[in-house]
Amino acid sequence: MALTEQPTDNDLRFIRKTLDLANSAAAQGIHPFAAVLVDEQGEELMSQVNAYLPHQDMTGHAERVLMTRASQAWRPHEMAKFTMYVSAEPCCMCAGAAYWAGLGRLVYGVSEHRLKQMTGNHPENPTLDLPCRQVFASGQREVEVIGPVLEDEAAEIHEAFWRNQR
Repeated sequence: MALTEQPTDNDLRFIRKTLDLANSAAAQGIHPFAAVLVDEQGEELMSQVNAYLPHQDMTGHAERVLMTRASQAWRPHEMAKFTMYVSAEPCCMCAGAAYWAGLGRLVYGVSEHRLKQMTGNHPENPTLDLPCRQVFASGQREVEVIGPVLEDEAAEIHEAFWRNQR
């Protein structure tokens, strides 16, 4: 597993896009998680915010839903060329979905560890402290991971949202 840690200008641009999407979601009362899928030329392919509402789907994480949609459109050999940008580090379910879809690269904002510290034991977000790198390292396919990126900016969105949910 590659541990490249320096985000590119494109990485920063798309992480900021996920933060904008997460902020917009939060303003609508939606859990502030967002994901954007980008091809190897830097073109945005699709985006997704958290899908917990309206049906209270606990598996409706932005990354998992995006990877389901993407895996219906592209095969793993194509997905290996793509990058998923996410406002928060994917949980083990979402990392597993990215792995099975064949994603080649992941860039995330706030870490799962820091998110867990902010959300506490909130019933709508029982955060695990299991780094996505550990999930990917357990597999047979390499997934490059960069993050946290712009972590303080990403954390601000969650601090405000989860504080208001208590």
